[in-house]
Amino acid sequence: MIKQRRKSGGINLFQVLFKRLKGNEDIAIPRKMSEWAAGFDLQAAVSEPVVLQPGERKLIPTGFAMAMPGELEAQIRPRSGLAYKHGITCLNSPGTIDADYRGEVKVLLINLGQEPFTIIRGERIAQMLFQIVPAVSIIESEDLPETVRGAGGFGHTGV
Repeated sequence: MIKQRRKSGGINLFQVLFKRLKGNEDIAIPRKMSEWAAGFDLQAAVSEPVVLQPGERKLIPTGFAMAMPGELEAQIRPRSGLAYKHGITCLNSPGTIDADYRGEVKVLLINLGQEPFTIIRGERIAQMLFQIVPAVSIIESEDLPETVRGAGGFGHTGV
């Protein structure tokens, strides 16, 4: 059973279970690369190098599945270094992994750079952040409360 527990100091600590998939014993489970990092780095669990041509997108396996409490979602985001240096980023970013998903976590990468980019086994390809999902009740209504902004949309505030 996955559960939330209290940590000393009043900080919530959620337990997330990781299952390394067969044949991926050499791939590290997600981990933070510094003490105050927000995201857990994900590694590519490709069986052979994968070349992403400019403009091409591919789904890259990570070699693990996970189980998290219903109060959480995992968000998959790009790594800034890959984006800046090579134009490699995540589509559907941030991608959401729902708490009830139990399949292999995969990362949808795209090459927005000018050169082909090769992804090798064990390379850090993305980061995963956990977020609390609030309980929300949708209520249909004939009228909405007024605001100063009203229906002003894109560019309405002059920014």
